[in-house]
Amino acid sequence: MNSVDPRILQPGDAGYEAAGAAPRITKPRSAVASAREAIRRRPKLDQAYRTGVKVVGGTTVGLGVVLMPLPGPGTLIALGGLAILGTESERAKKLNQQGVELAKRAGAAAKAAKANRDARKDARQA
Repeated sequence: MNSVDPRILQPGDAGYEAAGAAPRITKPRSAVASAREAIRRRPKLDQAYRTGVKVVGGTTVGLGVVLMPLPGPGTLIALGGLAILGTESERAKKLNQQGVELAKRAGAAAKAAKANRDARKDARQA
């Protein structure tokens, strides 16, 4: 049974090279980008938009931080809030990238620790 998704092009498939040169902006993204540009051209509307993004992003980060000690996706919610803030703030975007890198390293360390525990458990049972 082939576990590769037939919709995903692999090296050597017909159209693989052309797919890399395809435009990445889809119609909805294009519409959002043009709407954002229209907002930027109107200073008061731009200020209201940026304030709204900061309120939503800050609230999401705060909710994530409050939920971190509890079981569940508190860290992911906080990173999502930083991603929202990162749409309007370069500093938040960099902080989000650092947080994602840290989360990936923590996940890899947890996976390695579990593999070590499983190996020790198997060794004791053998």
